[in-house]
Amino acid sequence: MYLSRLFLNPRSRQVQSEIAHPYQMHKTLMRAFPTPLPPEERVLFRLEIHPRTGQPMLLVQSQTPPVWDFLTTADRGRYLLPNWELPSGVDQNPEVKEVTLRLRRGQRLVFRLFANPTKKIKAEGRKNGKRVELYREEDQRRWLERKLQAAGARLIDVRIGAGRKFTDFQRKAERSQALTFYGVRFDGLLVVEDPEALLKAISQGVGSGKGVGFGLLSVAAA
Repeated sequence: MYLSRLFLNPRSRQVQSEIAHPYQMHKTLMRAFPTPLPPEERVLFRLEIHPRTGQPMLLVQSQTPPVWDFLTTADRGRYLLPNWELPSGVDQNPEVKEVTLRLRRGQRLVFRLFANPTKKIKAEGRKNGKRVELYREEDQRRWLERKLQAAGARLIDVRIGAGRKFTDFQRKAERSQALTFYGVRFDGLLVVEDPEALLKAISQGVGSGKGVGFGLLSVAAA
């Protein structure tokens, strides 16, 4: 598995547009990978703000090694944060590292997940029902508990951040379709119950909306 960290230039018009419209960011990121993608590949990403500098920082997870060379010319070379503005201790931008996760039953891990908590309800004329967002914190916690349980983990504790709603657009054929999403960040502690199932969930993502920056489950030793 490969983890990439990209510091983005907040003055870049392309970056500003893609932060507001993350499906466009997804399209940009996919240029770093072969077409078509290998069958086992699921590219996941999450936009964060660096805690010390306030700069936008993008985390990208993939099974295929990415090639970010094209970003040096994106938006006339302004897409990435210039080297002289990188936070102290950061020497490369983008930075790519290969990671091998080894999990064991009973292991405690801290985690972070930016997700789209939803449920399906019956809807007239829709065979598979309608997906609706969950806005209440207790519903969001129960959603997370269910997802982690299905992923081979048990939730111990979680801090749920304020939700963020945004609208993006996806072009299909000759028209654009408006897509509305509600994102919530979860930071907490879990215990591993099924290492193989959790590794699969980490590689494939959790929940819906993975193409707009949801679903990347990051873990570290507690």
